[in-house]
Amino acid sequence: MVNRRRFKQAKPLYERLADEAYRFREEARSLLPGQRRDMLLRKARQDETAMQIENWLRSPGLRPPT
Repeated sequence: MVNRRRFKQAKPLYERLADEAYRFREEARSLLPGQRRDMLLRKARQDETAMQIENWLRSPGLRPPT
């Protein structure tokens, strides 16, 4: 049987997503308009959406997102 390498995350998922979104937005801010900048902004939005979904899943009663 193959053993999986496991490790415990130092930060919760929402913090890692927030850090990554911030990093992407900062890098995009330093670039001129173009494909690379658009890709970074898209990834930042995806991280922010993932944070909202994760918050919704952790909420009591699983209220639908607004």
